Amino acid sequence: MTGPSADTSGPPPPDGDGADETEDSGLLAALLDGMDAALVAFAADGTVTHWNHEAARILGWTADEAVGRTGLAGWAVRKEDADGIEAALAAAMRSPGRQVHEFALLTKDGHRVLVRTQASAVRGPGGRVAGVYCAFSEVHTQMDLERSIALSEALFEDASWGVVLVDADLRPAVVNAHAARTLGVGRTALLGRPLGDLLAQGVEELECALQHVLAEGAPPAAAELWVTLRSEEAELPRRCWRSGFVRLASPLAEEPVPLGVAWLFQDVTEAKRTEQDNSLLRFRAHQLHRAGRAAAECPDPAEAAAVHLDFALAGFADHGLADLATRPAPAPYGAVADDDADDAYDTYGAHDIYGTEATGDARDRAGAEAGTGAGRGAVCALVRTLASPAGEPGPSEAFTATGIPVPYPPGHPAFQAFQRRGPVRTSAGAAPAEGWAAARHWPDGTVHGLCVVLRSRGRTLGVLTFLRSPARRPFDRADADYAEEVAARIAACLDLSGAASS
Repeated sequence: MTGPSADTSGPPPPDGDGADETEDSGLLAALLDGMDAALVAFAADGTVTHWNHEAARILGWTADEAVGRTGLAGWAVRKEDADGIEAALAAAMRSPGRQVHEFALLTKDGHRVLVRTQASAVRGPGGRVAGVYCAFSEVHTQMDLERSIALSEALFEDASWGVVLVDADLRPAVVNAHAARTLGVGRTALLGRPLGDLLAQGVEELECALQHVLAEGAPPAAAELWVTLRSEEAELPRRCWRSGFVRLASPLAEEPVPLGVAWLFQDVTEAKRTEQDNSLLRFRAHQLHRAGRAAAECPDPAEAAAVHLDFALAGFADHGLADLATRPAPAPYGAVADDDADDAYDTYGAHDIYGTEATGDARDRAGAEAGTGAGRGAVCALVRTLASPAGEPGPSEAFTATGIPVPYPPGHPAFQAFQRRGPVRTSAGAAPAEGWAAARHWPDGTVHGLCVVLRSRGRTLGVLTFLRSPARRPFDRADADYAEEVAARIAACLDLSGAASS
């Protein structure tokens, strides 16, 4: 590259300016050598005036070897490529702004390196062109940087999973659009807030995972966290988030300094619940199969009924009770007819077949009818026939047929199930009242109950009750279906044993 020489004429500098110029030159040299990009500068006549440390690293030519040379041809550029490069640099001197090009430069050992350059004119006093500087880096390095920037922008705008950058204080610093929608708040509303303000359950597990990543680095596999959002705490819809964590460190520090953690997560609640439901169905089907095979080896049908109950309790309930009905007593003089009794029961609405236990006067009046013999399927009393031990775990026991009924109060769920010939679920609620289980003659610690009828050969023989402690969730409709399947098998055994009254 050729051009006019730089104008060095002018008045001599005043006293003291020489020292200032020396300091400025030292500062400029330090800045140039500390740059991440390679830089070479040319005077207006094409002489290399500056060559920093990064340029020496990429091309292998030291500053002493490069500064003072005219142009790049023959040493840093092949002669075949020199004309195009010199033309591009000359054009940069005549054009405003920066000019971006890709050149093939030559290393000291003869290898070619493809670089991306940004060239711009250097102007002296009065705006006169004094030369041109050219900053460059290897193309693959520049492309890596551009890919990283593009990836970051895509993750925070278009990603189909949540991305949250959490700082070292475990507070969200950047949140993408998907994460904001999942958390139910705006993107800016999350920033700087403790995670406990967003999550009602699962915050301890999440903070523990973040602290581990800050201290030890990314875990080898994704983690599944069950959480509940603070905004939905009343409903408690637990969600499963499959989460990955990446520790972020500053690339500018000499030693890795953690900037925080990138938390990437995806809601997999439906898939996990489907997986859990399928696993539960397989387990229950397997239990029914095992129970059938074990009961087939029992010579006594009553013993077979106890075997079915023991297998059903595994993973399902804490206690099981089987109560058989005595023969209904004749209706007293003036009692309501059967059809009227059915209408009265339906009017009271004691229980929906898949609902929860009724309360108040409706429950008491309907239960009283069930306990005194009024209405369809009326029962005089329920006599305990089979029960699991209420104390230490053990096999279920058959009771001697004494004929003494269990003192269930009117409106008891067992009476309701017998009357409706369907399952009845009941729970003590979030804050169970003292004596709730005792009032129903159930073992202490019971907070959830499920009563289903025992039917065989077209007859209702009694009621089978499953009970759960606070460590288990309330019974649901799927539990009721399983309990009815178990009840059908137990009822057949009890009917065969002759324990049920004809």
